[in-house]
Amino acid sequence: MIEVKVAGVLFDNQTNSPVMLLKELDGNKILPIFIGPVEATAIIYALDNINLSRPLTIDLLKLVIDGLKAKVTRVLINNLKNDTFFAEIIIENNGKILAVDARPSDSVGLAVRTKIPIYVADEVMNTAGIIMTEQDEARLSELRDSIRNIPPEELGNYKM
Repeated sequence: MIEVKVAGVLFDNQTNSPVMLLKELDGNKILPIFIGPVEATAIIYALDNINLSRPLTIDLLKLVIDGLKAKVTRVLINNLKNDTFFAEIIIENNGKILAVDARPSDSVGLAVRTKIPIYVADEVMNTAGIIMTEQDEARLSELRDSIRNIPPEELGNYKM
């Protein structure tokens, strides 16, 4: 397993879709995963420590887990089948470990909100990861800054 962090959430103009970028902590590969606009907004809010008056799905999930006196320990992006990524949220409760199947966007959003590690299976990173150059890193930083200025309502026709 490779530990990653969220390098950014960008908008792909070719597909009109947000893309979550996960970067290796000890490497130069990026894993791009297309996600929905609502999930993109939730991840951006979590990255910026923005809390809304009403809970988003990741906030609700965190509240339920906390209410059950359980603890999320890590998130695993563990599979890629037919261009679809799969993830698991690992929860510990009373000495038992539970792996919950989830979408990568929800898993990563929860990981960012709860400040837990995110891991990608070696095979997934080897299959779908992209090597980043220093130029790519600089461009990514510019794009990350520009997307933060886009109002959430412009990311899609969804209500928050």
